Amino acid sequence: MTVESTLFERSDWVPNNPTLPVLVYRRALPLHADMAAEFEESFRQNGWQGLWRNGVFSYQHYHTHAHEVLGIARGHARLLIGGPAGRKMEVGAGDCLVLPAGTGHMRLSASDDFLVVGGYPPGQHADICTADPGEAGLAAIKGVALPRTDPIEGRDGALVKLWKSHD
Repeated sequence: MTVESTLFERSDWVPNNPTLPVLVYRRALPLHADMAAEFEESFRQNGWQGLWRNGVFSYQHYHTHAHEVLGIARGHARLLIGGPAGRKMEVGAGDCLVLPAGTGHMRLSASDDFLVVGGYPPGQHADICTADPGEAGLAAIKGVALPRTDPIEGRDGALVKLWKSHD
């Protein structure tokens, strides 16, 4: 597994997160038949909650009240991360992304079988924001607590180390 770290600046109306980078875990889990259950188990064991199965919306959005994990359980997609001027990313089964609060994201294209398992740190719940956050939204993003665990690697994982150094 390799972990990519990218800090995004504001992009048009999408605030992104000024201090925490997006993390992309390439081949976070080995490929096998039921990747969705494996991501759910990893997230649950590491204290992440509010788990769901679906895809990624086809419109640009972000969350002001939660960090979000996206485990790619099946298929592949091209995502736009970081708002309108962000970065196009190819993701496939076994990959995992952690998006800090405020990070814009959307699906540009996907295979017919594309499936994502998502979740949030304890006590955090995603709102769906599609416009400029204003001062209140920016304050909410800044106030979202850091997770105590990495959704893949637990207490000693990349998220804990990398985000603590940016806080």
